[in-house]
Parts: sequence; structure tokens; C-alpha cells
Amino acid sequence: MNDDQPNVAAAPEASPAPQQGELAGETVSFVGRLLGMTHDEAAGFVTAAGGAVAEPQHAATTLIVIGDHQRDLAAATERLKHRTEIAAAVQDGRARWVHESELWQQLGLVEELAQRRLYTPVVLAELLGVPAAAVRHWHRRGVLTAARCVRRLPYFDFAAVAVARRLAELHHAGCSLYLVDRQLAALGAEALADVVRDEADLVVADRRLLMRRGDDLVELTGQRRFEFAAAGEDDGESSESSPEVVSIPLVQRIADGDLVEDEDLDSLVEQWELQALEHQRAGEYHEAVQAYRTLLLAAGPTAERQFALADLLYQAGDLSAARERYYAALELDEEFVEARAALGCVLAELGELELAAATFAGVLDLQPDFADGHYHLAMTLERLDRDEEARRHFRAFLALAPDSRWAAAARSRLEGGQTPPDSSD
Repeated sequence: MNDDQPNVAAAPEASPAPQQGELAGETVSFVGRLLGMTHDEAAGFVTAAGGAVAEPQHAATTLIVIGDHQRDLAAATERLKHRTEIAAAVQDGRARWVHESELWQQLGLVEELAQRRLYTPVVLAELLGVPAAAVRHWHRRGVLTAARCVRRLPYFDFAAVAVARRLAELHHAGCSLYLVDRQLAALGAEALADVVRDEADLVVADRRLLMRRGDDLVELTGQRRFEFAAAGEDDGESSESSPEVVSIPLVQRIADGDLVEDEDLDSLVEQWELQALEHQRAGEYHEAVQAYRTLLLAAGPTAERQFALADLLYQAGDLSAARERYYAALELDEEFVEARAALGCVLAELGELELAAATFAGVLDLQPDFADGHYHLAMTLERLDRDEEARRHFRAFLALAPDSRWAAAARSRLEGGQTPPDSSD
């Protein structure tokens, strides 16, 4: 099944609910992909907890569950035929909706699921519609906590997905990655993550990030933001506009010959990284590439900066330049798994198949359970007519990531089909 297409539990009639357990009296429906488990698995836990399972438009439905990567019910049902009936049931109070993590919490499944489903930065970014570099940045800032980290590659559980979803929502609502980061920076990593998790507190107004306390909107520092008269009610006083955030481009500071202290340079580097992310999200790859080139000149090369620049060059279609930057990242850290895997992808696209296969094999030597490494190696081996080896890696990939967006393509190849590798996107 296509992970991106909404799907519902296939139950034409609600099953009777036993009158005991955490979900006694509830009739539960699942909408779209769940990150923690399949619909069938979830239905089993619901019935074991005393609940019934039905399709979301069923009249008996009392609880609608959506995936943690979805913004809200409207987003989860936008392509469903019965979205109007579902929305009406919630509006009338006949049903309520929750994110899946709330259900897992109620059923005591959080710890188990944290070990079952883990997401790399690339997969998480695709789920949320933000650049993978943004996910990596939030992880470096301490906002997203990885369940584990292997050779620089973080893996996030569904609890981190909920935090990342909230950050993505704020960005999509009008707060740039730079502004969100700047306004939250003073809170510190732990407090920042706590605020982000509390969805009821955060509000985007006038492209600023605020917290709601009762009927008041307050700055993140705790200072109250005064609500001025509504449009058309002129009290003769004009409010001060919010101060505009102005950043001095790093390249200008250096060109002007300003002395930059280490702490000041770190701050400028971070601001420039965030601005590069904004360019990347807008598809302005040339500007983003120039930003990272400036960083390398100003603050020196690191494996992560070389990797970020290589990714941008790859997205811009400059494969030869991307290849050299991935090599540069690996020269600085030969165990950088993501950089090695990305290099393999570039080599494969450039037609250097033997070298690509060796690169992917090196990825799996470093991290044998890296599912994407198995998939890309299998695809490359298939192009080299090493079919038996390819099949072995397709099977390993499916064992590690049965719900991946590439799973349908892998199964098709094992069955002898020729489905394009991105057919499940």
C-alpha cells in the first residue's frame, strides 16, 4: 500500500466492544498511515483493551486516531471521500480525534513502540515536509532527542516525531526556521523541548512565536503581549510594531574586516546555517550553496558542513561537485554513515556502479542494520546483473523496514517485477 495515500481500517461494521478495559465503550477508527504500527496491529490492541474498531465515517465511531506526522484531522482526511461526515461527527461532539501517541500512552505501549519504529533524519523530513538539514539542526540543538545514534546517524522514535511535527507546523504557519530558533534559544534545550511538546501553549501571530496563558498572549520570556484594538477601532494610539530581526550577513562582516570573537562567530555561523536552510526550503539552491561555501571559508571545514554542502549540490543537480564534497566529509570522518551512503547514491547516478556497490558495502560494514544501505546496494547490484546478491539485500531491507516507502518496489523485484524504485513515493 502506498504510504502517502490515506487509508482506513477495513471494517464495514463496528465490532461489539466488551465493557471492560482502557477503551471500554469506545469505537475507534484509524485514518491514514500510523507511525507506530499497522492498522491491523493497532486494531488488535484496541479490541484487547475493550474497544471496538470501525471505519471513521461509521455512526458508532467515538475516537478517530491519526498518525503523529499529520498536523491535524483535516490534513489527515483531506483526500478521503467521507471527510465531510468525519468532520461533522467531531464538530457535533459525537467523536473526538487524537494523535496516535496519545492512544499508545493510554494503552501503555510507549516504551515498546520506542524500540520498534525508528526514523532517520531523511525519513522524518519527508514525513513532515521540511529539509532533512532542518531535522539534523533540531537534533544538534537538543530539541529532538535521538533514541540512538550510530556513526553520526541519529534514529528518532515516534515521541520525537511529535516534537518535530510541532516545529514543522510552526514553520509552515509563517515562522522561519531562523526566527523559531532565535526566539526559543534563550530557553535552553530541555525547556525548549518541553514548550514545543505542549501544543496548546504555542501560537504563531504576526510571524512571531508566542505562548498562550489563559486569555493572554505572552512572549517566550514571559512578558505579556498587549492585544490592541480590532481593525476599525481607532483609539488614537498607534501600537509599536514588533522589532524586525535584522541579521548582518557573515560574508559582509568578514569583508569589512571586523574582528569576530569566537562566541560571536559561532552565533553568526548558526544564523547563516539557518538562513541557508530557508534558501534550501525555497528551492534557492544557488544561494544556499553560497552560504555554506562562506561558512567553510569563515569557520573552517567540518564533516557536517561538508556533508550539508554536498547535499545541496546534489539537490541542485551538480553531481560531480557533490561527489567531491561527500569525499571531503569522509576524509574528516571516515565513519560518517550518511555521507558514505549519499556518496554511493551519487556514484550510482554517475554510472560508477562498481564503486557505488563498494561504497554501499562499506556502509553496511559500519552499520549492518541500516535499511537504506541494503536497498541502495540491492538496486546497484541489480544494475550490475548480480541478481542473487541483490535479492539477498532486498530481503534484508524488507526485514528491517517493511513499511518503507521503497518496500513495494523491493517486493516487486523479489517477485520478478520491474517496478521503478520510486513507485511507492
